[in-house]
Amino acid sequence: MDTPADTPRDPSVDLHELRRFNRFWVNLICSLDYGRHLPAPFTDTEARVMYELARRQRVDSADLRVTLSLDAGYLSRLLRGFEDRLLITRSRSEEDRRRQRIMLTPLGWEAAGLLEEGSQEAAGTLLSDLSTADRARLLHSMRTIRVLLGEDAEELADARAPRIALRTARPGDLGWMVERNAALYAEEYGFDLSYEALVARIVAEYAEAFDPQWDRTWIAELDGERAGAVMCVRDGRPGVARLRLLLVEPSARGHGVGRQLVDSCVEFAREAGYGEMVLWTNSILDAARGIYQRAGFELVAESAHHSFGQDLVGQDWRLTL
Repeated sequence: MDTPADTPRDPSVDLHELRRFNRFWVNLICSLDYGRHLPAPFTDTEARVMYELARRQRVDSADLRVTLSLDAGYLSRLLRGFEDRLLITRSRSEEDRRRQRIMLTPLGWEAAGLLEEGSQEAAGTLLSDLSTADRARLLHSMRTIRVLLGEDAEELADARAPRIALRTARPGDLGWMVERNAALYAEEYGFDLSYEALVARIVAEYAEAFDPQWDRTWIAELDGERAGAVMCVRDGRPGVARLRLLLVEPSARGHGVGRQLVDSCVEFAREAGYGEMVLWTNSILDAARGIYQRAGFELVAESAHHSFGQDLVGQDWRLTL
């Protein structure tokens, strides 16, 4: 049974979980040891200092101490070691002669670059075994931790907002498009099996005749889950592209997924050298028609027809690229 939201929590339980996570994270980061490939290895603290020096290019030692929460004496010894290794130069600040300005030397920049490469490799190792959905969950949780414990409310709202990502199709995506088109149109508009047959033919023709110069499919993901799709295909007439099978899952509507899919389709067609883009839809698809209009498409023809078990009004739309 769920615990009511207003039931008092035992603070010791929260502290235990926080400390447990902290031990786990520290051990995980230490196990990566991303400075191990350098000729002269860096400790974790030294790597943090090098990262800050590279990120900010020039910084006062006092600001560095505050940013990294380091003891002044310890930082001074660390910087002296960097200076002995010819990684940094130290000079008086032009703005305040009491302050010490620190900059990386060419050798220091080389070391910082190697540290960054190692850090990227280590991060990639952490993420490589995760599925797309699990990776999105992990990164969302990490943003939330960072914001709740150290950043402002605007960042917090951004961390809680759904994350939209577009990518090109991978194996399995085309089958998913057939399934979701058939299921959604049956549920929302009462379309029969003939619509699934049409979508299957469109997808099969796309896969069989695919040419990356002229054809492209995008999959939209919302927080790591497939949430929409669209195709750009050759129409058969010279210089004409056709937009096909725009789909947005109900759970993803209202987040701009459809707009981003259509915009990507139009941009690709324009860059590929098409002169115009066309599409066919039905008048009952109000949301889709709104997206097409905002993208600049114009209605050029419409006619009544009986298809997919329904009486419909088909519409032809056109966009000059």
